Amino acid sequence: MKNDKHELKEVVSELKTYLEFQRDMGLKSVFGSIEKKKEPAQKPQKPRAKPAEAQTNTNMNEDIIVIEDNVNLFDDSQKKITLEEIREEIGDCTRCQLHEGRTNLVFGDGNPKARLVFVGEGPGRDEDMQGKPFVGRSGQLLTKIIEAMGLTREDVYICNVVKCRPPNNRTPEADEMDTCEQFLFKQIRAIKPEVIVCLGATASQSLLKTKGSLGSLRGKFHIYGNTKLMVTYHPAALLRNPNFKKPLWDDMQVVMKELGLPLPNK
Repeated sequence: MKNDKHELKEVVSELKTYLEFQRDMGLKSVFGSIEKKKEPAQKPQKPRAKPAEAQTNTNMNEDIIVIEDNVNLFDDSQKKITLEEIREEIGDCTRCQLHEGRTNLVFGDGNPKARLVFVGEGPGRDEDMQGKPFVGRSGQLLTKIIEAMGLTREDVYICNVVKCRPPNNRTPEADEMDTCEQFLFKQIRAIKPEVIVCLGATASQSLLKTKGSLGSLRGKFHIYGNTKLMVTYHPAALLRNPNFKKPLWDDMQVVMKELGLPLPNK
């Protein structure tokens, strides 16, 4: 009997996970029906007003994460900072060992007043050679994704957690990220986007300060100050596994809806 109850509990929990995911994808009526069962007197829209209330998914390693402050980045009383000033502050950086193998520092590229910011892990070989983010094969795919959203690269801003290429394109070490991510935080503060898209686990772990897996973090908005943050797959992952294309595009359609962009006809 105990095993039956345990299995039933797991089924209910998994069903709740599925329905809440559908809710995050915009199917309000599906989510509304399950909420009415829980609290008949409560309107189904109310839980969406408080991201913390959505932390009911017991099957996921991470729930919705709220970053309320990061070195006073969201304090409007602080001095306004520009991207040019941040680049000047970085200078000819030698703060970590990554500078030893770089050809060019890759700061970022795009609209300094963008509503949407994409954050990747770090520069690759092509980016290191050209001094611009996402210009290799992954970058070409990202450009196609942006254009499919009805935007251009000039409409958005693209940057990385670290500004110098790690040797052999390895994942940045923790001390390298700790050293460099302060400038990413400042870039976001200067731009003040409405939505941030973290491309891959490294970017999401840096901004959300979590060790959660990409699978547990994607599919819903997290909160970074006054900005909504979506975690999705890095374009390089799509080049290795085309099966990731659909979930990434699902994530981008949630972002489009948030920004009021027209969705493509099905």
